[in-house]
Parts: sequence; structure tokens; C-alpha cells
Amino acid sequence: MPIADLEPRALWKHFDEIRKIPHGSGNEAGLRKYILSYAMDKSLEAQSDQVGNVVVRVPATPGHESAPVVVLQGHMDMVCEKNSGVTHDFTKDPIQLQRDGDWLTAKGTTLGSDNGIGLAAALAVADSEDVVHGPLELLFTVDEEVGLTGAGKLAPGFVNGRKLLNLDSEELGAFYIGCAGGGDSTIRLPVTAIGGFPDRKGVRVGVSGLRGGHSGIDIHEQRGNAIKVLARILWRATRDFELYVSGINGGNKRNAIPREAEAVLLVQPDDVEALRQVIEAEAAYIKVELGGKEPELTVDLSIVEKAPERVMDQTSQEALLNLLLAMPHGVETMSYDIPGLVETSNNLATITTGEGKVIIGTSSRSSVAHALQALRDRIRATAELAGAAVEENEPYPGWKPNLDSELMALAKRVHQVVMGKEPELKAIHAGLECGIIGEKFPGMDMISFGPQIEHPHSPEERVNIPSVEKFWELLKALVQEMA
Repeated sequence: MPIADLEPRALWKHFDEIRKIPHGSGNEAGLRKYILSYAMDKSLEAQSDQVGNVVVRVPATPGHESAPVVVLQGHMDMVCEKNSGVTHDFTKDPIQLQRDGDWLTAKGTTLGSDNGIGLAAALAVADSEDVVHGPLELLFTVDEEVGLTGAGKLAPGFVNGRKLLNLDSEELGAFYIGCAGGGDSTIRLPVTAIGGFPDRKGVRVGVSGLRGGHSGIDIHEQRGNAIKVLARILWRATRDFELYVSGINGGNKRNAIPREAEAVLLVQPDDVEALRQVIEAEAAYIKVELGGKEPELTVDLSIVEKAPERVMDQTSQEALLNLLLAMPHGVETMSYDIPGLVETSNNLATITTGEGKVIIGTSSRSSVAHALQALRDRIRATAELAGAAVEENEPYPGWKPNLDSELMALAKRVHQVVMGKEPELKAIHAGLECGIIGEKFPGMDMISFGPQIEHPHSPEERVNIPSVEKFWELLKALVQEMA
């Protein structure tokens, strides 16, 4: 679908190029090349650091050279999620666009408006002759979606500005001034395989049709988690049938609520239809409990052509299902200070089976550092009770709101003029790179804002086209005022 005629054209031109370039986390080289080539064509100073972060330095509009340096910041990577049945290779295929009224989305995949729109906006500011600005630094980081690791490896002096506009928020009319910190846990459960069941039937139990979504922004909606749904159904089925689990696999990304999961089992041939009835009944109960949030939830049982030769022994199987059933997922606590804000949560995100072990990935978030560690300790304790080993990455920090921020006060005034109303000031239950950047560069004054983007990290992701133009007008006015 052509988007060249959308306004603002300078922004959409860059977004159209960005969506053609594969740029999932860890695969940002093509997009980095595009940005560096753009800088070279414009005779702009640019550099890339050892991990792939990029800064482009843009001279001020004549007459505004003495204005403070402003950093426009976003991340190069996108979350790569697609619906089952959709043929798309995120390592080489461009995102296929489609329009639904005022909304732009993709055909069965994530769109990449998170954070492609922010990157396109920053490049368009440097590109557009009608934008008045002081000296700019365009800071583009890598691997934001897998733990903010690019921002975590920024070196002192990579940017000089101390006023930063983060273009990675997804709600028009709001300025974000705080965010949660987070950390991942990886659980490795050893399992013992046994064989010798030639008379058993191989079946697949699959969970699909769930909405998924962002594991921070959407966690409060209590959407279904495919891994939890599957674990509950299997745990219940083992109470009524003699069955053996060969493997469980589900989820794709730490920061996406898992939409699909499956298990391959061995069962008595005479039990297949009765097992199907139990599974369908439990799935119906779960759908009711989800309160209409997941109308497309589907749990099906099908016969596999080749039954697995090896399955988990009963001790391993019991440990795994108990672990999955007990593992925390969803909102842990709400904020006592900010009404409606999730304080602490966990996403039971991924599970894979192979080579004598099951590997489970979780992503925990909290705006309170000690609460984050307490939740990770709980995950560790639960896993160790099952006999699993746990690895934790280094947590990334949250971003504490600065209610005395000069930049925030200026942005509020500009918003009132451009949008005709006061902006909402919010904190977000997700990781923004502002927390890390604030630690790396002391004295950095920051706000985060963007257009209206819904359902990021899922194939439902969409961006409101009119909101992009309003976001652009706000960004232009803000950099002009700062100049």
C-alpha cells in the first residue's frame, strides 16, 4: 500500500523506507546503514559505536547556533511477531502495509511503528527546511526490545546534549515522565526422557487465537497467556488420564504476551476422544474466566502423523507442569502513589523443549527496584522447588519522574498552544531508555511522547494516521521553542 501521499510527507517517506528494511532485534545492520548513508548524503557528522548505536549531529538552523543541543532519541529494532499461517521472513521480507480507515497496520505481522515512526520523525526534522531548530543529536539505539542493551552500552561523551526528546511513546496527548525498570529470568529444568510406548497414540494440543500484546503496556488488561492456558489444561488432564508429554513450546519474545503454545503427548488410543472432551470443557471455562477479552481463544487436539518415540518420565513431567502452573504471570501489584498504574508484573513469556531440558523465559517489571528483585526472587524460589536452575540478567533501571523538569514545563506550554489543551503527565509500566540514559548522562532532562499506536508487539499493532501529523506538529513546535 503506498503511503507517499500521507502527511507529513517527509516523515512517511522515511517510514516507508524503514519498513522495507528488516530490523528485528539483533538485526539492525541494514537500518543502521540506511541512517549512516542518509547522514553522508546530507553531509552530516555521524558515528556508530562498537555495539551499533548511531548518533547523527545536525547543525542548527542559521541564527540558532547558540541554542542548547537537543537529543532526539529512538530505537532501531522492532518486535517481530506474526500470526500462525502467515508466511513472512523477518530477516529479509519488507513489512506489508494495509490501511483500515484512519489506521495503518500490517498484513498479519507487527507493523514496526514502534519505534519506526519515532525514527522517521527524527530524520524528518533534520530533513525538513521548514523546521527551525538548534543543534541536534539524533540518537538511535539497538536492541531496545530485548532488554534495552544498546542504551546500556552507550559510552560517556557519545552525546553532548542534556535535553532529550524520547520519541518512543504511544499515546497522543500525553507526555511520559517516568517508566518501570525490569529484568529477565531464564529457567532451565532438566528432564529425563523415556521410551517404549509403541501402542500409544501421538496427539498435539495447541492453544491459539489469543491477542498477545506488549508485556508491559497491555499486562493490566489480563489477556490470556497461551503457556498458562496450556499448562492448566495439561495439569488437569493428567488427573484423569495416563498421558506422557514429549515437549511443550510456546511464545516468541520476552516482551510479548504469548499468543500460541503447543504440546505433543502420548495417550492411550481409547482415551483420545474423552481427552478431547476434557480439553474442550476446560478451555470453555477459561474463556468464560477471561471475561470476553479473548473471544478467539482456540484449544484443539489433533493426531500427529508420527508419534514421538521419547517422552518425559512422570517425575519430570510433574515437575514441569507444577512449575508452569505455579509460575507468576500478570499484575503483581498496583501503584500506591499513581492511580491506575501497574507497579509490578511478570510475563511468563517463552518455553522450549529440547536436548534433555525445558527452557522457560520470563520478563519482570516494576517501578520499585526492591519490588522487582522480590518478584525475581519468587520466580527463582518457585523454579528451584521444581529442581530447575535460574539465570538472571542485569536489571535495567526505571525512570523516576522529575516534577521540577524545565523541559516538561516548556513542553506543557507548547502542547497547550499546538493541541489546544493541557497534556496528561504519565508514567508507563514499560521500559523506556530514558532510565538508562539518565544514569549514563547525569543532568539529562527528558520527556517521552509520540502518536497514537495501539497493540504494539502483536500482529494487531496499528498507528493512527491523523495522530502522526499532530505528533509531527507538536515535535516541530517543541524543537523550535527550544531553539
